[in-house]
Amino acid sequence: MMYEEQQQQVMMRMVELNNNNKSGRRFIEDEERLNIVDLSGMYLDSLPKPSLNLTTICKLNLSNNNLQSIPESLTARLLNVVALDVHSNQLKFLPNSIGCLSKLKTLNVSGNLLQSLPKTIENCRSLEELNANFNKLTKLPETIGFELINLKKLAVNSNKLIFLPRSITHLTSLRVLDARLNCLRALPEDLENLINLQILNVSQNFQYLQNLPYSIGLLISLLELDVSYNKITTLPDSMGCMKKLQKLSVEGNPLVSPPAEVFEQGLHAVKGYLSEKMNGGHKSPPKKKSWVGKLVKYGTFSGYTLRGTSKGEREGFFISEYRSIDGLTSPRHIGMFSPRRLFSPGRYFTR
Repeated sequence: MMYEEQQQQVMMRMVELNNNNKSGRRFIEDEERLNIVDLSGMYLDSLPKPSLNLTTICKLNLSNNNLQSIPESLTARLLNVVALDVHSNQLKFLPNSIGCLSKLKTLNVSGNLLQSLPKTIENCRSLEELNANFNKLTKLPETIGFELINLKKLAVNSNKLIFLPRSITHLTSLRVLDARLNCLRALPEDLENLINLQILNVSQNFQYLQNLPYSIGLLISLLELDVSYNKITTLPDSMGCMKKLQKLSVEGNPLVSPPAEVFEQGLHAVKGYLSEKMNGGHKSPPKKKSWVGKLVKYGTFSGYTLRGTSKGEREGFFISEYRSIDGLTSPRHIGMFSPRRLFSPGRYFTR
């Protein structure tokens, strides 16, 4: 009886929307409202056959129900949907036909039982916000970053992710990346390609995340960075270049460098310490002999030799094509940039 009442309520809502759609409202506001279907919080176990033309729907809210699946045929007909909310259900998978939603801008699938996202989600090229928090995701589609070029916010916190796909560094429109409360072992290299990223949260990966890539310091637009409650012992020297960084959270890490007394002086002191260390102001342990010396010796390296004239000077190799950090991190140089190409003025490799 309970099921029949639920279905009846749904049908009544759909019929009401359908009738209103046919009545020809005069005001634009009403017409926009008619395209919004809200079936949230109705304890639905399944969706009835709709009486409304699905192509007239621009926003569909199915959140806070007991849905275990969404019919492929239903999703395939939501051709004009720009916002789809199915959070807080019992979904174990999303329909492959979600790739038909070429106009979709906001997708909320949080609070379900998803272990993966369908590869077809890459076809949602208008997508700007993807919320997949509080699921059981162990991975994201490997090529997700190559297609979702308009994505501005990616929230995947409270899952079981071990890695983020390398293609994620191609999301050049991304402004917010929230990957806290996962099992991340490492972050992708080439993060500097995320030229619009403003907020990065990879906190609370606990014993798993032990290192940060050098490229994290080359995120030219980053305002907030949260790496708290991990196993990080050293912050990359490159973080001394983060001119726009306003908030840095590192508590709960066994940090050795920078030392605690530097952190006590605030963010400005931390960036200054790392910048000075990067430029050679802080002594570091002796390094192994560089392979650069062998390349020069056998004529396979294009740099030229700088020979010390005093006792305290060393013989080294000057990199003639030095460019400033600002130049390399500009969008024009994104494709060619990597941490290995970053050299500070006057620095050289020891033979």
